[in-house]
Amino acid sequence: MAIATLQYNNEQRIAIRQGDEWVVLPASMGDMVSLIAGGADALAAARRFADASEAPRVAASDARLLAPIQRFHRDVLCTGWNYWDHFEEGKGKREGQDVPAPVAPTFFTKGPDTVIGPYDDIAYDASLSAKWDYEAEMVVIIGKGGRSIPAERAMEHVWGYCLANDISQRDLQRRHGGQWLKGKSIDATMPLGPWLVPADEIDPTDVHLECIVNGTTLQSASTRLMAFSIPELIAELSFGMTIRPGDVLLTGTPSGVGNAREPQIFLHEGDEVIVRGRGLGELRNRMASVDLRGASGVRLAA
Repeated sequence: MAIATLQYNNEQRIAIRQGDEWVVLPASMGDMVSLIAGGADALAAARRFADASEAPRVAASDARLLAPIQRFHRDVLCTGWNYWDHFEEGKGKREGQDVPAPVAPTFFTKGPDTVIGPYDDIAYDASLSAKWDYEAEMVVIIGKGGRSIPAERAMEHVWGYCLANDISQRDLQRRHGGQWLKGKSIDATMPLGPWLVPADEIDPTDVHLECIVNGTTLQSASTRLMAFSIPELIAELSFGMTIRPGDVLLTGTPSGVGNAREPQIFLHEGDEVIVRGRGLGELRNRMASVDLRGASGVRLAA
């Protein structure tokens, strides 16, 4: 089952895919976060409505899909260095900011204003950064809140999965001491979606991820290669910290990122970037010039 947020009659509505159509759920069911927070009962009610013959439908070819999560309790939660091959490929290429291999997951956050829809343009401003990079990732959507969740109970807190492209500005990462918030929080740069797949309908330990730029596959790997499993991520992330229904958790990217390649490959205006995940659909976006600098007086080193 695919569950999306789409634009319908000038409203944001959630919808369930049936064949070549999206079945639009009633506004009374709320948004995607409401559906998630409602648990199994809300999902069952959505499935029953979708099977009703009188439910409004939109052809898939006519639907405008938005990012599935539109309402955030907090920043987007992210995992760094969660594929050992990605950690290794970056050695010596972090401009003096190398660290030992992590013994626990590395977490950071991205601002919610980064989030865009699965087919929207990615905002690009060459004056802001010279090193725009791609990162294909599987995303965990938290369905049940909690704190200090044991790893053996962690999967009970997962509602479903989707994809993200963790677009990063590598020079901004280095400029700000090697911490990642600034170099990964530029507005309108993180495609999310294209829809959510409930947890009981996919095996997250064997999703094949790909990133394709202008027709060339640059990343291709299975989530089997993750350094820290989803239960480990949730146990570590929730250690002393409450996670909530609707929280978005990126689980890391495999090797093949542009910054680690020789020669390096970075994104530019007009580039098409596709992120695919088996069973999760695909994100398809184009880099489009936008004035992100405005009247800022910040000057970057040449």
